[in-house]
Amino acid sequence: MTSTVAFIGLGNMGAHMAANLAKAGFTVRGYDPVPEARERAAAAGVSPCESQAEAVRGAQFVVTSLPNGKILKAAYDGPEGLLGNAPADTLFIDCSTVDVVDARQAREMALAAGHRAIESPMSGGTTGAEAGTLTFMVGAEPQDLESARPVLEAMGKKIVLCGGSGAGQAVKLCNNMVLAVNMIAVSEAFVLAESLGVDHQAFFDVASNATASCWALNTNCPVPGPVSTSPANRDYAPGFMTALMTKDLGLAASAIELTGTDAKMGSLAVEVYRHFNEGDGSTKDFSAIINEIRANTSKDA
Repeated sequence: MTSTVAFIGLGNMGAHMAANLAKAGFTVRGYDPVPEARERAAAAGVSPCESQAEAVRGAQFVVTSLPNGKILKAAYDGPEGLLGNAPADTLFIDCSTVDVVDARQAREMALAAGHRAIESPMSGGTTGAEAGTLTFMVGAEPQDLESARPVLEAMGKKIVLCGGSGAGQAVKLCNNMVLAVNMIAVSEAFVLAESLGVDHQAFFDVASNATASCWALNTNCPVPGPVSTSPANRDYAPGFMTALMTKDLGLAASAIELTGTDAKMGSLAVEVYRHFNEGDGSTKDFSAIINEIRANTSKDA
């Protein structure tokens, strides 16, 4: 019998993930409050629903991909909430990036309502979501991960059990802190190369095959040309929006403060992206930070 997956949140990432589940043979019932998102999902083989309560009825799995922990817990709760309308013992798979505390609270809510729950934030951006090559960082009981594995495998290529509840989110915020620092460094290097009269392609050809090689350079290159699929070739249309990177870095900042970790570069990345987000960068891909660096570069030196 074909398993039914309710997919809640059909945004830049969720739309592709839901489409890949449909391609893999799952019956996918999708909901997003934006009608255009439901229409796009329908064109990709997802059955659109008019409410989240409708989407989860009869589902064996519920996948959520939502902007933050507050929205996640609100979606779980209440008369029209996911927990109260899903069949007993449904497995909830949360792919959102949220605070560790929110992740643990959401799981407890699911357990109290008679369900099972794992967290599986992902990495790979919209390119990985579309290609089905995401990496999932899972916080779960091992037996629950095994139940969820067929769903995750339809959306990604790498699944890592990071530990119990909250561990997946902890790994995700650390990963995104590294990503932010890398993107700032790559962007600064391109701007420095420009200032020294070096061609973008020449710098890319060396750096992508040398010790500077990284995802921020090789896949999400912040200048148009060297990587045809990078957001820089689409006027920095996301991709991974600066607003979401700023949100994730805020989670990292809270964790840095809570643990007393000496994270100077991570803390600086928080401030750089917070400033860019408050300007005109919030809806751009986070690689557009290169434009901020250019704007702040002295032309008179």
